[in-house]
Amino acid sequence: MSGQLLLGVRLRDSSVFKSYFAGPNRGVVDTLRALAPGSLPPCVYLHAAPAAGKSHLLQAVCADAAHRGLTAAYLPLAELSRMGAEMLSGWGELDIVCVDDVERIAADRDWNRALFALHQQLEERRGKLLVASASAPAALRMTLPDLSSRLAGGVILTLQSLSEVEQLRALQLHAQLRGFELPDDTARFMLHRLPRDMTTLCRVLDELDEASLVAQRKLTVRFVAEVMKGG
Repeated sequence: MSGQLLLGVRLRDSSVFKSYFAGPNRGVVDTLRALAPGSLPPCVYLHAAPAAGKSHLLQAVCADAAHRGLTAAYLPLAELSRMGAEMLSGWGELDIVCVDDVERIAADRDWNRALFALHQQLEERRGKLLVASASAPAALRMTLPDLSSRLAGGVILTLQSLSEVEQLRALQLHAQLRGFELPDDTARFMLHRLPRDMTTLCRVLDELDEASLVAQRKLTVRFVAEVMKGG
């Protein structure tokens, strides 16, 4: 089960540590890269604003675990919460379990109990639970008090937002990994005309790269303006 889920949900190939521009979050990234079964405490809680890269990092943890010969799973509750709390059963046998979007099940007692049981199973087997949310533990208001205390009692990591310069460098890293260069002026043009979240920016950059290949043109400001206007 390393690197993938049941039900056809798979890790994105691009969601690895190498493609994440850490910027002010270098300490967070270093902590996540060092996750290992048996270390204490058994739970790590990651939170930040939407589109700050939480899902990218959780999937990167799973990909990295697979390279190290560990078993890991990525469980995105935004997709799985509609299927019932039994979706969390059976994962306690793994080395690392990454549960994303935990705020989606905060008000559901059955899901709270299932997540608490998963925490206990991993703790007993010296596994690691990595939980991510848009909210800090104190603001999450889980239905089950024991679960709240377990989540708040682990390592708590906060992702900081990137500055404009850091977002520009992050875009250029994304372009570099796709095999092309993104000039500073083109990156600034995108930043000033698109929503300031890396998910949207990278998606649009991928679309622009495809358009440039079709048109056999470089990603100049003029070309990007033409494509964006036409879209």
